[in-house]
Amino acid sequence: MSDHQFDTAQVHAGFDPAANADSVTPVIYSNAAFWLENSQRGHDVANGDVPGFLYSRVSNPTVSFLEKRIAELDGAKEAVAVASGMAAITYALLNTAEGGGRIIAPYDVYGGTFDSLRTLLPQFGVTTSFVENINDLDHIESLIEQGSDGEGGTDVKVIFAESVSNPTTVVTDVEALAELAHRHGIPLVIDNTLPTPYLYRPLEHGADIVVYSTTKALSGHGNAIGGVVTSGDSFDWANGRYPQFTAPEYILGEAAGREPRSFVEAAGPLAFIRRLRLKYLRLTGAVLGPFEAYLQLIGLETLTERVSKETASAGKVAAYLAGQRHVTAVNYAGLPGGAQSELVATNYPNGIGSVLSFELEGGPEQTAAFINQVKLFRYLANIGDARSLIVDPVNTTHREFTKEARAIVGVGPTTIRLSIGLENPDDLIADLSQAFDAVYGE
Repeated sequence: MSDHQFDTAQVHAGFDPAANADSVTPVIYSNAAFWLENSQRGHDVANGDVPGFLYSRVSNPTVSFLEKRIAELDGAKEAVAVASGMAAITYALLNTAEGGGRIIAPYDVYGGTFDSLRTLLPQFGVTTSFVENINDLDHIESLIEQGSDGEGGTDVKVIFAESVSNPTTVVTDVEALAELAHRHGIPLVIDNTLPTPYLYRPLEHGADIVVYSTTKALSGHGNAIGGVVTSGDSFDWANGRYPQFTAPEYILGEAAGREPRSFVEAAGPLAFIRRLRLKYLRLTGAVLGPFEAYLQLIGLETLTERVSKETASAGKVAAYLAGQRHVTAVNYAGLPGGAQSELVATNYPNGIGSVLSFELEGGPEQTAAFINQVKLFRYLANIGDARSLIVDPVNTTHREFTKEARAIVGVGPTTIRLSIGLENPDDLIADLSQAFDAVYGE
């Protein structure tokens, strides 16, 4: 890592113009495979003994630029970029819980994440204990101990949460949750998509693994799908509960002409992220393309400028909505005086991000009419875009939720989610105001 400040790193980190024909913008390497020069170098690159690129399913220079830049911004030791945010979540959780076990996670997560945890991962022997309040540490500890084998062990393999939840903006107390997880020898995985590393860096607060949908605010223009997994280097993957990291791995030993060795022996505390690349990315192939990586690199160059403005505007819009008589609730933890205001003030001095939600008076008819009436907000199932977006989660991003789960997290037929973009907030408020007038006849 360099000693550069965040704003400088978002423009320069991970890319060396001198090594890329003096181009000051990231170069798109559209290669499927790379010239290895001779047999010996080919073996050395394949075995990881010398730096180089073999095949773009494993690594690609443009993608590597992105990985290095995000790792530096996130305060991570290494990162692996993949084809989508859901690929990042799936790889991170399976790489940890492989072979069977239990995840502890809140109900209050993205709809695709909830669907995967509830219906897909169980097909691989990985189940989830859902909790209503991820900050209820006593309850989470009881769930860990319920799975005890009687000898101090547990079937819980990982705790997963969103730093700021989508769309209700519940803030996870990452430091407290990490302390609990580590006391039981369990890693903490945090989805930090909403705040981005500009507003919050989970690894600095005790998280072990962080995932992002780079589709969202990291790239910021809604023009490229992607995801990334970042890793710290403090978790002990050799603590006896994760045999996939300590078992001899053929490609690290005999295939490389060495004695048998494991990922822990080869990579130490970076065993998790190295294994994720060589087993999950290489063998299941959710590869990020170089052009998508390039678009995300360009988007990252304006991260602080975009997110700071969008977050400030989101605060103004949330305050406006809180004063509307046809709004029955506003979900934005960044509002002053909220239940989590102390946690927000401590961990999010620059705000919690650009996403908020609110409840309309009435029913589904008023919700649909309101969405159809706005002019500037685009009805689009994305967040973190330069444009302001509006959706009804129950019909889009959270349609996978059961009715019971929706009731628990507070996402219903009158919930509207906003993602605030770069427009002037006064124009956005005027747009919402005319929609209220049209729907409620004022």
